[in-house]
Amino acid sequence: MKRRLGLIVNPIAGIGGRVGLKGSDGRETQARALEMGAVKLAPGRVVEALRRILPLREEIELITYPGEMGEDEALESGFQPTVIGSISEGATTPEDTRTAAREMLEMGVELILFAGGDGTARDIYEAVDGEVPVIGIPAGVKIHSGVYAINPSSAGDVASMFLRGERVEIRESEVMDIDEEAFREDRLSARLYGYLRVPYEEALVQSSKEGSVAQEEVSLEAIAADVIENMRDDTVYIIGPGSTTRPIAEGLGLGKTLLGVDVVQRGELLASDANEARLLELTEGRMAKIVVTVIGGQGFIFGRGNQQISPRVIRRVGVENIEIVATPGKLAALRGRPLLVDTGEPDLDEELSGYRKVVTGYRRRTVYRVRSRS
Repeated sequence: MKRRLGLIVNPIAGIGGRVGLKGSDGRETQARALEMGAVKLAPGRVVEALRRILPLREEIELITYPGEMGEDEALESGFQPTVIGSISEGATTPEDTRTAAREMLEMGVELILFAGGDGTARDIYEAVDGEVPVIGIPAGVKIHSGVYAINPSSAGDVASMFLRGERVEIRESEVMDIDEEAFREDRLSARLYGYLRVPYEEALVQSSKEGSVAQEEVSLEAIAADVIENMRDDTVYIIGPGSTTRPIAEGLGLGKTLLGVDVVQRGELLASDANEARLLELTEGRMAKIVVTVIGGQGFIFGRGNQQISPRVIRRVGVENIEIVATPGKLAALRGRPLLVDTGEPDLDEELSGYRKVVTGYRRRTVYRVRSRS
């Protein structure tokens, strides 16, 4: 008897990322994102994951929802899926996700593979509440939950290991989500909603996001002093989000959006909370550098919460002009795990991989490994 795999796609997941909307929840936000030129990224990431599972297509039954909620991606990947349910194409809702998960649970799927962000993880949790293992394909803006693989390929690999019957630890992982309205107002309000069972392989599945430690304030000031001392007047600096980068702007006497991407030059603020288009505009024909930090507990430097710094922006600035900053405590919390990148372009992820210098204090550097997509 074939093993059954459920596939659920949130087609608008992550649509607000590169245009700087910090989320995709709500029809108004989705419409605004499209008006700003956003493109749907989830479908391509789902196809990438499914192609890792394709060698098993004769051994499994792939059950999914119609059209943009999974059928389209399954067919593009080479599967002949069993399609259930119904949707309004172009107007899917969280309830569609919850209904799909419940129906798949009733059909006896052994694993649900889903694509989205923290909001989608919440919907899956509400529907199945740990009754069946799940693994997420990261496609959203907010991905604080520990139920996601580190990138689409890894999601496919984890699913394949599970479906082949390999010994994979099933771990209870946190479903976290934040208040998007507060997020857009530069306030982080996170909540633990519950736990889902996840096939866990340390190298392939991300951890939950951890907060920064207040005692590291001295290290933050030292990092800021180092970055500021080395700033050049002829260079535009793209400063990514986070509590580690905020002291850099503060050291220049500027305000910094905690959760946005800001741009400075010669001690002046060129743009606050900039989206991809604005970053491309401000770096046209100019020398530029990107300053990013590490997401505590997860290790991501690109692809989580800073999608405005898109592959186009990174390539324009140049991978050699990226400066990573992190306190010693943040690196220690990774317990030897590498830094991670998930830009959405495997070739770029490969370019970003290897050993890179990390600013950890005033005139202090450490060399740390950055891992490319698998």
